[in-house]
Amino acid sequence: MEHQQQIAYQRDMFIEHKQEVIGQFGNRKDVNSARTILTGQVDKETNQGRVFTRELIGIVCSAENINRAYKQVKRNKGVAGIDNIPVGNFADWFTKEGDELVNQILRGEYLPSAVKAVEISKPNGGVRQLGIPTTKDRIIQQAISQVITPICEQEFSDHSYGFRPKRNAKQAIRRASIYVAEGRQVVVDMDMKSFFDEVNHDRLMYRLSLLIQDKQLLKLIRKYIQSGVMIGGLVHQRLKGTPQGSPLSPLLSNVVLDELDKELEKRGHYFVRYADDFNIFVRSQKAGERVKESVCSYLTNKLKLKVNEQKSQVCKSSDTKFLGYTILETGMITVSNQNVVRLKKKIRELTKRNRGVSFGKVVSDLSPVLRGWLNYFHIAKCKSLLRNLDAWIRRKLRCYRLKQCKRAITLKRFLKSLGVPNWQSWILALSGKGWWRKSGCPQVHQAMNLKWFEDLGLFNLSIKYALLQN
Repeated sequence: MEHQQQIAYQRDMFIEHKQEVIGQFGNRKDVNSARTILTGQVDKETNQGRVFTRELIGIVCSAENINRAYKQVKRNKGVAGIDNIPVGNFADWFTKEGDELVNQILRGEYLPSAVKAVEISKPNGGVRQLGIPTTKDRIIQQAISQVITPICEQEFSDHSYGFRPKRNAKQAIRRASIYVAEGRQVVVDMDMKSFFDEVNHDRLMYRLSLLIQDKQLLKLIRKYIQSGVMIGGLVHQRLKGTPQGSPLSPLLSNVVLDELDKELEKRGHYFVRYADDFNIFVRSQKAGERVKESVCSYLTNKLKLKVNEQKSQVCKSSDTKFLGYTILETGMITVSNQNVVRLKKKIRELTKRNRGVSFGKVVSDLSPVLRGWLNYFHIAKCKSLLRNLDAWIRRKLRCYRLKQCKRAITLKRFLKSLGVPNWQSWILALSGKGWWRKSGCPQVHQAMNLKWFEDLGLFNLSIKYALLQN
């Protein structure tokens, strides 16, 4: 009875003061004051830098934090887990069952459901296994992440850019280009083998316990990383790794790899890390080989992680790619050849001549692909590349449209309707050339010119790139 009263008091206290506490924590610029408000004292001399974070579980379970987590998960539009309950149904469910859920979490009795295993193809071949939590677990994990992320952010390295607020891949690439421009043109390109599947649970929880002290919250996080995986209707126990696809996984990966960041900083290396993808920049091949051997040993023996020896290498910055970019020896940023090939493959799929959809549909399908690709790669120097891509895309579309005409008379009428003289239209229509050769003829360029594509709403890479540079 006394234990239940204590839980009720704890919950009422946080509900009463949640707006004040969370508001101060989120808005205060002074890091030390923020720690004092939310996490108690910091005594680095006597406690090795440990942050005394007590009773965070109450903030995690507060109505305001749960509501914010629900809105974020809903924006992410994830698929349902093993319960097949969509995110949109959570609000009604929480209205009826929310009190019992919160009480179970506060009592330490809540058990997460197994995650649903889903495989997706990797760009370079192979498959990546994702673990999709149930809607309820996804929202709880998001609620946990919202509370502990600001605490972890105070400790994370400045060289880390992945899955962090106000940090992104473009910033990582710009930092890497500065290192190369300064003369560190040799890259130790490290690749960790199945990182998310190899994370050691004990080491992860140890690193997390250095940042927070709420034992109930730590136990809940451990339950999540050890929750089973449902494959083919059977639940398999997870002994290591963190399930990709959960809101907590990105943050926990940074907690694990922050130890690597601190070690590289201590050694005085110049490096950039984005999630499990990191490059170390040195001045010579010999130094790079020495660093690679040392870091591989540290990852394997200390962090208990596997290194992909086949993909890890020491080479010139211009001979490898980082986050889809290639950095030339002058420090200039370009798009990697692999990503250009990948984009062309996607365009070929959308403009396949036997696809059987309207021409307008093909154009509308292309636009989001091209827009998304350019939004990511616009920091690269790629003006001539984009000009060539635009010309190639227009020719693919011209070929698609010509094939839709099928017969010579239909093709002649189509060209004539777009301003091509009658006799020139007949010459092309009666030609024995294939569709691709016809798409490069002057009559076709005259008919389907730049203005014609602009009126159709085709996304122009060159024009949008120029606008983004201004």
